[in-house]
Amino acid sequence: MKTRIILSTTLLALSALASATAWADGSPVGLWKNIDDATGKPKALIRITESDGELKGKIEKLFRPADEEQNPKCEKCEGALKDQPIIGMTILSGLKKDGDEYNGGQILDPANGKLYKSKLTVVEDGKKLNVRGYIGMPMLGRTQTWVREE
Repeated sequence: MKTRIILSTTLLALSALASATAWADGSPVGLWKNIDDATGKPKALIRITESDGELKGKIEKLFRPADEEQNPKCEKCEGALKDQPIIGMTILSGLKKDGDEYNGGQILDPANGKLYKSKLTVVEDGKKLNVRGYIGMPMLGRTQTWVREE
């Protein structure tokens, strides 16, 4: 029993240390809250992970009014994502480090089902993330600021 408690505590501490290290080195890896541009209210929590130098972001939680569906499906998505639950959906993929930015990826907007090219930049000592979605050129798009949760 003591061994399990010690092992669990050690694993928890290592997980926290890895998260803190990612934050300290300016990495976008971690949990982020995106904010609605129009209302200024939180929309979702997105977990960004890195594998083989490529970033992916998956929705972990949605912040929705009590009178709305709490686990909606992506009705406007196309292909394999059509009518899939938004919670658990990978919306950010293919981003790779390029100097101070991460480029070459794409981001899905589940509200309209559209896929955009994407880039992101870690700012304010790793506390915020500027996420840009665009069509064609980066100047033809919009940037959201996400706030680190961890």
